[in-house]
Amino acid sequence: MDKLIDLVVTLVSGTFIAVLAAWLTNRARNRQEQQAEIGALRVQADAMTVAVMELQGVAAANRLLWEGPAERGRTFLLTVLAFAGGAARARIAGGTDVQSGLVGFGRAAERLSRERVAGKQTVAAVREPLTRAATAAAPLMRCSDPAVVTATEQLLNALSDVEDIARLESALGTFGRAVNAATAPPQSWWVRRRGARAG
Repeated sequence: MDKLIDLVVTLVSGTFIAVLAAWLTNRARNRQEQQAEIGALRVQADAMTVAVMELQGVAAANRLLWEGPAERGRTFLLTVLAFAGGAARARIAGGTDVQSGLVGFGRAAERLSRERVAGKQTVAAVREPLTRAATAAAPLMRCSDPAVVTATEQLLNALSDVEDIARLESALGTFGRAVNAATAPPQSWWVRRRGARAG
């Protein structure tokens, strides 16, 4: 009978230890997977933030280079000078007033055409940061946290108009808060219990 009791005690304790070991192993594996997901989410969020900042920089540079009043004045002045230079050159070559005017208009049109091409090339430079932002947003749109998905959608919508800085900053702030909430370490059982009792 003592051997039977010893056998039962050994079997029960062995089963308990096996169940405890399996539970601890699964818990450790789940925690490790959760930490890996949090790390991946942080990397993806960083890539999105960098792409948005780069896009803002390109848009600001574009505004400074091509859209300011100083730039418009410079373009106007250079166009007038191109017109006057072309007209003077035609007049010196023996052309009539009409011919001089036509040559002047031709030179002014060439100058404006070059300005337009340069402006379009600068605007085309926005395409690459937009592509990076969309690429960075793709994995975030598949995130298991719905707040991160919603914030990413809002940020992508705000990127459609990079000139609306307030909307873009607001969407970026919402995105940051959603990512911070999703990557925050889970509260311990004790903290959750104390919070439930206090509330």
